[in-house]
Amino acid sequence: QVQLVESGGGLVQAGGSLRLSCAASGITFSTYNFVWYRQAPGKQRELVASISTGGTTNYADSVKGRFLISRDNAKNTAYLQMNSLKPEDTAVYYCNANRWSAYWGQGTQVTVSS
Repeated sequence: QVQLVESGGGLVQAGGSLRLSCAASGITFSTYNFVWYRQAPGKQRELVASISTGGTTNYADSVKGRFLISRDNAKNTAYLQMNSLKPEDTAVYYCNANRWSAYWGQGTQVTVSS
């Protein structure tokens, strides 16, 4: 059974930082690409950052220079370091693992107060 469990969300003031974690089980972690998405109330889910099996990263323009995606294959965990947070970063953040199949976590709430 595949499970992706996000953690690390919470309430933070603007300018603060959070680190999200996505712990995976039931898959061969190193063979999957990982993507962080977010969905704000009333908006569509959007891609935030991705990291390939080889470590290639991509970011949405809105988070470039502030967010950093990484992975630790030994710990079966992907991360999203979020710095200089803004109120518009408030959303539920979801972890996605994809290769031959796609799997989703349950999401973690990030709230940035002004």
